[in-house]
Amino acid sequence: MGLSPAPTPDNPPFPTAFRLFSAGVVIFLIVGAGLFFAPALVKPRWPWAVTPFNARFLGGFYTAEMVVMAALLFWNRWSPGRLVLVMAFIFTVIVSVASFINLGYFNFERKAPWLWFLVYLASVAVSGLFLWRARARPSAKGVTLNSAWRGYMSMEMAILGLYGVGLLLFPLTFGGFWPWPIDAFHAQVYSAIFLAGAGGTYLVWKNAPREELLVLGLAQFLVGLLVILGLVITDTAMHRIDRTATGTLCWLALFGWIGISGIFKLYAVSRYFSAQSAS
Repeated sequence: MGLSPAPTPDNPPFPTAFRLFSAGVVIFLIVGAGLFFAPALVKPRWPWAVTPFNARFLGGFYTAEMVVMAALLFWNRWSPGRLVLVMAFIFTVIVSVASFINLGYFNFERKAPWLWFLVYLASVAVSGLFLWRARARPSAKGVTLNSAWRGYMSMEMAILGLYGVGLLLFPLTFGGFWPWPIDAFHAQVYSAIFLAGAGGTYLVWKNAPREELLVLGLAQFLVGLLVILGLVITDTAMHRIDRTATGTLCWLALFGWIGISGIFKLYAVSRYFSAQSAS
């Protein structure tokens, strides 16, 4: 069985207009990924001032998101598009709200802030429109998850969701243990990562098409790997982090768990492929 989903009635392709928009989002995400791979080049052009640690953290996340959007372009079907659209909608809505209530961080005499709001509001509108039009469409046929997997995903969804809400509503309290200082604006932006992850986990918990399980697992693995790697790379140059502090260890445990959870989901997909090949 190949990786590309079969053209079945319950898993139709997206229209060309949506693919063109998705390609544009990937281009934007390439710029965001530059915060990880070339921060000295991208930071001066970012819509607001970012510290080295925040830059690498954002860059790691945007790199993971870029891979997920590329997967959507590759498959171009309702599954995994449903998962990607729901997570993108949650993320862009929360980041847009956080940006509007923190307008003081943006210098609107520059072009970058205007492009930021344009891209994010357009993403909210487009993903919301496609989800609304497809609201009655059922998900594609999914993998049967056993009770242990469903129980674990319920726990994962609760942890990601509660922490995301905490960062959004009480940013300084819930972001206070991070290895580097984060202000309320960045904590609220980062809350979108956890809430989008909770939304994606919820969809897979209800029904797990193999492509969606694969994309969610890949996204979690890359987020966990890249943000931890970004912390190590940045601190190796700056020596600002107390690596034995309780907060640092808790942060590492949190994102390490997210990455390992992604590996488990990828393993579940491989088991599914093996079972299908044997049948």
